[in-house]
Amino acid sequence: MQTYDYIITGAGPAGCVLASRLTENPAVRVLLVEAGARDSHPFFRMPAGFAKMTKGIASWGWSTVPQRHMSDRVVWYTQAKVIGGGSTINAQIYTRGNALDYDAWETEAGCEGWSYREVLPYFRRAEGNERFHDDYHGSEGPLGVSMPRAALPICDAFLRAARQCGLPCNHDFNGRPQEGVGFYQLTQKNVARSSAATAFLRPAMTRPNLTVLTASEVSRILVERGRAVGVEIVGRSGGERTSAYAEREVLVTSGGIGSPRLLLLSGIGPADHLRSVGVEVLHDLRGVGENLQDHLDLSVISECSGDYSYDRVQRIDRTIVAGIQYLLFKTGPVASSLFETGGFWYADRSARSPDIQFHFGQGSGIEKGISKLDNPGVTLNSAFMRPRSRGTVRLVSADLRAAPLIDPNYWSDPYDREMSLRGLEMAREIMNAPALKPFLLREALPGPSVTDDHGVFNFACSVAKTDHHPVGACKMGNDAMAVVSPELKVHGIDGLRVCDSSVMPLINSSKTNAPTIMIGEKASDLVRGLPSLPPSVFEHERNERAQMAK
Repeated sequence: MQTYDYIITGAGPAGCVLASRLTENPAVRVLLVEAGARDSHPFFRMPAGFAKMTKGIASWGWSTVPQRHMSDRVVWYTQAKVIGGGSTINAQIYTRGNALDYDAWETEAGCEGWSYREVLPYFRRAEGNERFHDDYHGSEGPLGVSMPRAALPICDAFLRAARQCGLPCNHDFNGRPQEGVGFYQLTQKNVARSSAATAFLRPAMTRPNLTVLTASEVSRILVERGRAVGVEIVGRSGGERTSAYAEREVLVTSGGIGSPRLLLLSGIGPADHLRSVGVEVLHDLRGVGENLQDHLDLSVISECSGDYSYDRVQRIDRTIVAGIQYLLFKTGPVASSLFETGGFWYADRSARSPDIQFHFGQGSGIEKGISKLDNPGVTLNSAFMRPRSRGTVRLVSADLRAAPLIDPNYWSDPYDREMSLRGLEMAREIMNAPALKPFLLREALPGPSVTDDHGVFNFACSVAKTDHHPVGACKMGNDAMAVVSPELKVHGIDGLRVCDSSVMPLINSSKTNAPTIMIGEKASDLVRGLPSLPPSVFEHERNERAQMAK
C-alpha cells in the first residue's frame, strides 16, 4: 500500500502545475497519475507538430453522440492522452479571454475570489513572456510565451484584409482591449512548444517527493465515510488494479471530459443515471456531467494563386528539407504553429465583448475533418465564443474501457447557430477583401454557389468541428447544480477537489489552455492554504489616483 499526501489524477495543464507547486515543499509527498505516455515524440516539441495531433496522436479517440441540432452530425472529439494534456497537442495560441468572462464567474455564478482582478495575478505568475512585462503580463514564470517566428507574407495580407472589413489592429489580445486582429502570441520558448509538461512538470520531476505514473489510469476515487481517501489505478496491462492512499486530499485533474467521467465512475453524480448504468451510488450530486460547454469552429478554405501557404511542404523532399532546416536553424515551416494570426470581433454588435474568434491557418486540411485542397490553400476558422447551449457527459456503462457519451448539444439554442453562421459570413467577407486578391484564386469551401440559408446551414453542419474546449461539467458555485465550491472542494465529499477546466461555470471567450493553467496556479494556493495573491491594480487607475491626489 502506497501512501502520499496528495494524489493528482491527471497530468494535463492543471495537474502539471499542481504537481510542481505542491512539491516545492520537500516535506509533501505527491503522486501524479497519467493515463497517457510521456511526451517523448519529437512532434510534441515541434510547433508544426500540432497538425498531426488533432488526427489522433496522443488522443483518447472519442467522438460526440449525434448532434440533433446539426443534422445528427457526429463530431470527432480530440481529448489529449499524454503528459501535459492539451498543452502538449494544441496549436499553442496563448489567449485568456475577456476580463468580463471572469467577472461573470463571480457576479453571475457566485464564485467569490474568481473575478478578473483576482485571477490575473495567477496568469502573470505562470507566464514567462518574451515581449511584454506590464500589468497584464509576467515575464518570470515557467510558461514560455513568445511571438511567432515563421509567419508567411499571406498572414500580413490577412491582417490588411481584416482591416479593410472594419476590424482594428491589436498588438496584445491579453491586454486591456480584446477586439481586433493581429499576431497571436504562442506558448513557445526557443522556437519549441512550451507545454505545461516542459514548463512545470519536467523541472519538478527531479524532486524525490514527486512520483509520476504514466500509462496508468485512475479508475475510481476511494471514498470512506464521506471522505476521499485514495484512488484505484489500472496499470499498463489494463487488468492489474492497485490502490494508492492520500493522507490529505485527492485532486481531480482529468480534464474537461475526464474529470466528470471519473466522478461518475466513482459513484459521485446523479443517482438515477448512475443506477441506470450499473454504478453504485456513493454520493448523489446532480450537477456532475451537466453544464458542458464548448466552442464550435466553422471554416472557409480558399485556393491560393501560387505557393503562398505551407501546403507546398507536403511533398516528401520538401518535408525532409523543412525538418533539417528546423533542427539546424529553428526556422522554416516546422517552426510555424500554422495558426499565427487571427483576432476577435462581434457577431452580435450588442454583445458585451467580442464573441467571435478568428484563426488564420497557413494551409488546408490542417485539422482532422477539414478538407485538404490539391493545390496550396489557406483556412480561416471562426468560432462563436459564448454559446448558450449546454450539454452533458454521461456513461454508457460502468466499464472503464467504454468511451463516455459526450453531448455538447451544439446549437440547441438557436442564438448560437445564428451567431456561428454570422461568424462564417464574416470570415467569407475577409477572405474576399482586396488585400488577399493577389494571393487567392477562389473560395473553395463553401464555394460561390453556397449563398442561401439552407445551403450555408448544410455546409456548416458538414464542416463544423470542436475547438477542443470542453468546460463546465463539474461547475464551480454554490447553487443546486454546482459540483465544487469556489475553493474547488466537491460538495458533500471531504478531501476531494476538482482543479481543471471542468470547474469553469461559464466558458471563457477564447482558448482554454491558459485559463486552465491559471486554475492550477490558484488551486495550488487553495490546497496549500496560502493567502490569495493581491488583486491587480492597473496603470491607468494608478495615474487617475495620482491626478486626484494632486
